[in-house]
Amino acid sequence: MEPRTNRQRAPEPGERVRDAERTKAKLLDAALTEFAAHGFNGARVGAIAERAGVNKQLVSYYFGGKEGLYRALQREWLDSERDHADAGVPPAELMRWYLRKNLADVRLVRLTLWRALAEDAPDEETQADIDAEQERVRERRDQGEFAPDLDTAAVQLAMMGMVFAPAVFRSTARRLFGVDIDDPEFETRYGDTLSRILARLAADTTTESTTETEGDHP
Repeated sequence: MEPRTNRQRAPEPGERVRDAERTKAKLLDAALTEFAAHGFNGARVGAIAERAGVNKQLVSYYFGGKEGLYRALQREWLDSERDHADAGVPPAELMRWYLRKNLADVRLVRLTLWRALAEDAPDEETQADIDAEQERVRERRDQGEFAPDLDTAAVQLAMMGMVFAPAVFRSTARRLFGVDIDDPEFETRYGDTLSRILARLAADTTTESTTETEGDHP
């Protein structure tokens, strides 16, 4: 018989990669909870590690510390946003995507509010990101998805406010709609109305079409 051994098999390289990815994912999720609850300045690395069930030294190992972890969260969101915010996506569809994300995880909204309140918190969003989004909104206006007399900066800010509002005013939304914001009925009713609002912001081509048609006949 072969002698028994208590030595554990060394993990294969692929297993180590998967373990590292799982650990980083757990830290990011725990960090989102902690930052959403306390903001960047109030969050504690020890609390994040405890939520994730890992040694707090791993925060420095994988992210370089609390600031690196905070920036990683923002990059994750910005990457997801860039994947969905293409100018070819209809405004109503894009609005529903933002709304669905915010209703599914209100921590995202809370993190944004903390970042707005604490101006010294790290910010991965650059002026170039904002300018790129404005360019997409202008493209939508040029395509007739927004009326030409609308200020695109105001349109962008208003759209952000509409998708943030339910999570910010959760108790008010519950009283108004009779259901909580995590109820599918709320997303349907509120989302449908947002789609109708966006439709009313579109350029009115009826008059132009009528004028062109009349101009074809003497």
